[in-house]
Amino acid sequence: MQMPLHVTWTDIILRLVLTMIAGAMLGFNRGARGHAAGLRTTTLVTLAASAAMIQCNILLPLDGKQSGSFAVMDLMRLPLGILTGVGFIGGGVILKKGGSITGVTTAATLWVATVIGLCLGGGQLGLGIASTALGLFTLWGMQWIDVRIPREHSATLVVTTGPGTPTPRLEELLAARGYRAQFQQQNRWLNDRNEEEIETRFAVAWRQAERAAPSLDFVAPVQEVCRVKSIEMTSERDRR
Repeated sequence: MQMPLHVTWTDIILRLVLTMIAGAMLGFNRGARGHAAGLRTTTLVTLAASAAMIQCNILLPLDGKQSGSFAVMDLMRLPLGILTGVGFIGGGVILKKGGSITGVTTAATLWVATVIGLCLGGGQLGLGIASTALGLFTLWGMQWIDVRIPREHSATLVVTTGPGTPTPRLEELLAARGYRAQFQQQNRWLNDRNEEEIETRFAVAWRQAERAAPSLDFVAPVQEVCRVKSIEMTSERDRR
């Protein structure tokens, strides 16, 4: 279906219905994962893009008027302005929390929803429907692959040793088990019995697929040489 010169109400209703369906299907995925830009936000973004292209279609007979005419307009400025505005919304859903970044996939979903809305609003129904299907496949179907990709994980390991006990060399101990350990910090103090205690902090890193349970098998060999005080585990993967 091409963009007709004179759009009818039947065309408008069909485009808006398909737009609402596409936006709701994409937004449901984001809402089900607990993101702020979920069902309603994605649907509204898609609807805005579609309405902008419908407006362009309605104004299409006025395009190309002579300079002395009552209207001289560049219809492409409207959808381009919509895309620019969505960039600000997408930037608002991307957050940095500590060493991780969240909301990148949600921002990309809003961008795709906008383009789908432009396609459906402009009368390119086949392209809009195909883009919706591919977008849903990316969000749902490719998740099966995504969770099986090995990703970088890390943990902050804090161990303590008593007086006269040498600092444990966890780098060699964990390297033999596929982990990378790096010394970060060491603190010394006197306990209630006036004995010196040593607290050593290590950064531990390894690669593991997201679908697997968090790996803690490095704790057992560490406890054989010192006492584990605390473990703080993180993942380098951004929250989708």
